[in-house]
Amino acid sequence: MAKIKGKAYAQELEQLQHELVAMARWARHRGERIVIVLEGRDTAGKGGTAKAITEHLDTRQYRVAALPKPSEAEQGQWYFQRYVPHLPTAGEIVLFDRSWYNRAGVEQVMGFATDAQVEAFLKQAPVFEKLLVDDGIHLFKYWLCCNQEQQEERFAERREDPLKAWKLSPIDREARLRYDDYTRAREAMLEATHTAHAPWTLVDYNHQKSGRLTLIRDLLDRLPDVAVPAVHPEFPPLPGKPLRERYGALEPIPRYAIDND
Repeated sequence: MAKIKGKAYAQELEQLQHELVAMARWARHRGERIVIVLEGRDTAGKGGTAKAITEHLDTRQYRVAALPKPSEAEQGQWYFQRYVPHLPTAGEIVLFDRSWYNRAGVEQVMGFATDAQVEAFLKQAPVFEKLLVDDGIHLFKYWLCCNQEQQEERFAERREDPLKAWKLSPIDREARLRYDDYTRAREAMLEATHTAHAPWTLVDYNHQKSGRLTLIRDLLDRLPDVAVPAVHPEFPPLPGKPLRERYGALEPIPRYAIDND
């Protein structure tokens, strides 16, 4: 996938974000529920994609679920149980920055789940997702593809940038050495969980900006007609004299305001 220049990227992203706002208006108007699963290797670009999708949406309408490691109590639950409370209600959009597919990825590769647990997950995930889809949830599953060369460059960037160093964890450092193991786990996961009711969509994220545009465009194309007219509320005139007549050109600064000089 060819790189896209900054100005062209910003222009196309802005247009897509207008369509995302219209999509969110449709979801609220119709009471639709939307789940977007973002999966991929470390550094693939899941967080940046979630930010691009939600940047101009009403914060009361969407949530990004990025769950931490399960607690002791959660480890004793049915595996999918901890994810169910994060599913959307009517009119909501939920993005999973990593999801229940942790079990088929990091948990399997790092030995946090047994072979029996992984096997059970691969059988149960399509059934779980069928229940979601049958109940009317719009479920989109995206795998962000990133080759090893690009992953190494991004790890190096994080290591050198103090503002990104927090993103590097011991798991990330170990993942570098297990690239092939992750590939095998991903292929087994795709084979078991790519279904007609909840298919996977793989997107080239070796160039993250191009990948974001491709993913968002695909998401919008796969939704039904989302045209709901925007409502522009009327602003009634303020009571009394206009502010300019009452205070002059500018409203006076309160006595205890912080001076920004």
